[in-house]
Amino acid sequence: MALVEKLEGNLELKSPAEKFYKVLKSENHHIPKACSDKVQSIEVHEGDWETPGSIKFWNYTVDGKAEIWKEKVEVDEANKTVTFVAVEGHVLDLYKTYKAIVKVERGVAKVTLEYEKLNQNVPAPNNYLQLATNILKDIDAHLVKG
Repeated sequence: MALVEKLEGNLELKSPAEKFYKVLKSENHHIPKACSDKVQSIEVHEGDWETPGSIKFWNYTVDGKAEIWKEKVEVDEANKTVTFVAVEGHVLDLYKTYKAIVKVERGVAKVTLEYEKLNQNVPAPNNYLQLATNILKDIDAHLVKG
């Protein structure tokens, strides 16, 4: 039996939606500057910053613990959606599959976590949804500051 589930959250943007989308799509290297308490570094592992399919390695903190995440980015330009697909890292200790999807439209960033639990006893990744939402808030605030 598959245990595929979703969690969702929204953030009303104060920054220009196009600039916000661009940071997610091709300027991830700015994210640690916006929220160094949450994301310590992001490095390109394969590809580059701008090419869909590139793989990046994140060092971040969740619930006071340092974790790592290697993700492959997928971009849907027509729908202004960026999907970060976990290929390695701590999140895969609990989830068979894990995706963080951010859709930017009409001044709102909608984040959706799609995940498949390894078993029924694994909790929903509410802490990861909170982390993603806080990262998006920090990016928005960073862009507003200029």
